[in-house]
Formats: sequence, structure tokens, C-alpha cells
Amino acid sequence: MPIRKLPAHLINQIAAGEVVERPASVVKELLENSLDAGSSRIRVEIDEGGLRRIRVADDGRGIAVEELRMALDPHATSKIASLEDLESVATLGFRGEALASIASVSRLRLASRARDAESGSEIRAEQGRLDGPEPCGMPTGTVVEVTDLFFNTPARRKFVRTERTEFGHIDDVVRRLALANPACGFELLHNGRALRRLPAVTASAGTQRRVAEVCGQEFIEQALELESVHDGLTLSGYVARPTFSRSQADLQFFFVNGRLVRDRLVAHAVRQAYQDVLFHGRHPAFVLHFSIDPRRVDVNVHPQKTEVRFRDGRKVHDFLFSSIHRALSETRPREAAAAVPAASAGSWPAGGTQTGLGLSVAETMARYGRLAGTAPPPAAAGGDVPPLGFALAQVAGVFVLAENARGLVIVDMHAAHERIVYEQLKRSWVEARVKAQTLLVPERLAVSAGELRVLEHSAESLSRLGFDLQPSGPESLTVRSVPALLVGGDVLQLVRDVLADLVELGRSDRVEAHIDRLLSSMACHGSVRANRRLNIDEMNALLRDMERTERSDQCNHGRPTWVQLDMKALDQLFLRGQ
Repeated sequence: MPIRKLPAHLINQIAAGEVVERPASVVKELLENSLDAGSSRIRVEIDEGGLRRIRVADDGRGIAVEELRMALDPHATSKIASLEDLESVATLGFRGEALASIASVSRLRLASRARDAESGSEIRAEQGRLDGPEPCGMPTGTVVEVTDLFFNTPARRKFVRTERTEFGHIDDVVRRLALANPACGFELLHNGRALRRLPAVTASAGTQRRVAEVCGQEFIEQALELESVHDGLTLSGYVARPTFSRSQADLQFFFVNGRLVRDRLVAHAVRQAYQDVLFHGRHPAFVLHFSIDPRRVDVNVHPQKTEVRFRDGRKVHDFLFSSIHRALSETRPREAAAAVPAASAGSWPAGGTQTGLGLSVAETMARYGRLAGTAPPPAAAGGDVPPLGFALAQVAGVFVLAENARGLVIVDMHAAHERIVYEQLKRSWVEARVKAQTLLVPERLAVSAGELRVLEHSAESLSRLGFDLQPSGPESLTVRSVPALLVGGDVLQLVRDVLADLVELGRSDRVEAHIDRLLSSMACHGSVRANRRLNIDEMNALLRDMERTERSDQCNHGRPTWVQLDMKALDQLFLRGQ
């Protein structure tokens, strides 16, 4: 066939193959246009999972009547005019291909009224033909109605799933954009039924309510709020406690300048921050907003704009890791949780004659002190109850029972002590630095030319970790020393993995991960074992150590180390007051 120019309609259908994957893709593009137009209210109506009809109405700035037809031209946009605009783009959309692509695979109606216009106007598009504009009555804003999606591309329609599945994807799109834009209200209807109403919110309390509406109240109750700023980078939002982990990555929302992205560098930073506090096979939950100068991030690297490329990936990675890691380090019993005077702990039922009933914490500890022949803990005399309270007894050689200002605390003594020992070992490891062990017989390893180039730039960092790696040919290197703690393991495979990470990500945490696993194993063997009897002083010492230790809310494997049963929960167990 001779070379020839493709018809405009076919060009748009080819573009639609990248932009319009399913009905949810249409909703995403239309919602992003509405948000770019400054809308404060958006209504989304869906029929039959989006294949029959998608209607998005907003109260944004609207489109001037003379620009309506141009809005459906390929690569026509009001958002950029030069390369400089593209490099600093702050809008969600900017390529000007969405409406043209959608119109090429559906029947489309576009109606709009600009804020200074006396009335609205509408145009219709089908099979490359445009009709209008014609006048129509409507308030300020824009309405886009898409019907019979993929009616003229049956091959694409075959890949569409069930109505329920497709609507589930649309709901996900609305949830994601609602999280990123709390100042805008969203309403979602399916087959005439209103399934999601999210009123616009402002300020911190309102934002928290929006997160709870989208992710669930339990997420908010288990989330740690963070705010971190450094060198023009800002990270804010919520990370769930490790004990609120998920079987799948369905509660992970990361926004870059308001745009939801799924980025390997971001995923690596989050995974590294959670690496020694998350139960194996589980996924963390988070809603995080990352702000950066638009000139320092390229958003034009994916047709659906779900991926980005950072100009300084290492700096971004380290900032994200340190911010999340620091927030998670505070997952320990906090003073604010129970710093209530002991006198107010009299919510225990009165009249009991058994030890521990009808007594304040201080009185209970004094009685235990007399029975055990020990003095009451010094903190009890001070009037304030520590977060984990004071020990009462040990159950089955496994659990420590304690009373604090809120009620009953149950501690898994092995899991708690394991975390305490692990954190102590990690501090000792960092403070003593890495000790290298020279190999009696140096090992030779075949590598690629790219890995050798990375080795030249990372030799100093690898040396600090205890490695002595020397090039020994155009595609080989010699391993002369390794971290002393890792002698006996598969060091060559570790070196291969480290170099592969350096090539792909510019950094590697595999050595630290191996050392962490070894220290975790040492902590497990070095912590108190089940069935060991502890006296009251030992139990209280364990509680105080937990309050001082970072990440002590969970053990090294992500299991909880303690639970709180407040008086309401205890009353419910015994049907009191019912």
C-alpha cells in the first residue's frame, strides 16, 4: 500500500485505543475536565455500567459557544500553548485528545454555558460528523453525555466486562478524584439510583470526613496523620497503622499535585518504610498527597497520565521514605492516649471484694505490692497513669494484664519484648557501623556493562555497607569483602540483586533488608519465651519499655503487641447496663 494520510476519524479511534480503555476511562477524562474548569459540584449519571449512557454535569467555567466545535478537534486545548507551559503543567488534562477520542467511539452531546453567556449551546458528534452548535437552556457549566459507547468498534466492546464490574471501576474513579479534591462535591448515580453523595468540604476536619466517606471510618480510626515539608517537597495525608493491613492493595491512594499515580519509585519508598512492621503477604493502606514544583516532575510519560517521572528520583524517594518511616515510628503507646489522673479511673464497678475490683490503679498496685512484697511503682504515686497502666497479672505464661485509665490492657509479652530487643539491636548495628569480612577466596561474578557503570558511581555507598567490589574485566567483577553479618549466606545472589536495583532505581535496600531479617531472627530468639513467669516488677518494666520503644504497637512480623478493652467494651462483654 502507498503511504497516505489517515482520515481524522480513524486517527481519533486509534487514539481512543490508548485513552478510552473502558467506560471508567471516559468518566475519568470528563471528571478531570470538570475539575480543571474549577467546578465545585459534579454529578455523574451512569446507565448499564456506562455502556448505555454516561452523563457528567458540572458548574465550572463553561465553554464559549464559538469554541464548542473546536473542543472536539484532536489536540485542541486551552491548557497549554508552549513547551514551557507543558513543562510546568498543573492541570489534570492538557493533551486535548480526550473529547475527540471519546466522540470517535460513541454518540456524544456537549452542552455548555460560559459564565458571561446569556444561555447555553450544544453540539452533537457521531461517526466524525458534528451538528451544531444550537442554543439550549442550562445553568453555567458543562454537560457531556456519552451514549452507546463502542457502538462502532465491536472488537473493543468484546473486552468490556459485566455491568457490575464496569460500574465498580467507575466508582473507583469517582472515589479517587473525590479524595484528591475535597473542596468539590460529587454525586454518583447508577441506573437512576444515587449510590454516592460526597458534599464539598473544607479545612482539616472536613478533609478527614471525606477520607472516612471514601475509605471507611475504620481506616480513619486506624490512620496516622502526617505532614512533612523539606526542600520544596510536601507530603501530607494518612498512613494506616501496620495492624490495619490489607490482603490486597485496594486502599492505596498516592496523589502527585492532585493527580493519582501508580509509580514504582513511590511504591518502593512506601514498601521500605513498612518493611519491618508489616505482616508477611499484607499490603499497607494510605491516602497521601505529594506536592512538588511541576517543573520537577514529568507527567507526560503515559497515555492515561497514571505514571510520572521525577527529575530527582533519589531525593523524592528518600523524602517519602523518611516521612512515612518517621510517622510509623510513633506507633507506640502514647501519653495522650491515657494521660488521665488516677483518681478519674474510678469507672470500675464498685462493691467488689476481689483484688483489682472497685479500686483505683494506685490502690490496686499498692495491694499487689503488699501481696508480692514489693513497693508500688513510683509512677503510681505521681498521680498520672502511663499509657499502658500498671500490671495486674500474667495469664498462661503468655499475656500480661494491666489496668490503665481507660480500662484493661492485654499485652502479648513475647511479641512486645521481641520488638523491644529488635529496636535495640538495630540501634546497636547503626551505631557500631558495618563490619566487613574479607573473603579468604575472592569470588568472581559475571555482570553486564550497565551494572559495571553503576558500580563505578556507587562504590563508596557499597563500601559503607561492607562490600569491596572491584571490576575485573569488561563484564565481570570480583567480590573481596562482604558485611560480616551476612557471611555464610548467598552473597553472590545478593550482589546481583543490589546491582539490579541500582540500575533500575538508583538505590538498593537489599543489604539492609537482609540485615534486618537477621536481627529480627536474633530478637525473636533473644526475647522472653512463652510460659516464663514474670513478677510484677518485670511486667511493669516491660510496659515501660514498650512506651519508650518506637513501633512497639506491633512485633517485627506485623502482629499487634497489645490491645485495649475500655470500660464500654468490658460492659458489653458482660451485658452490663442492657
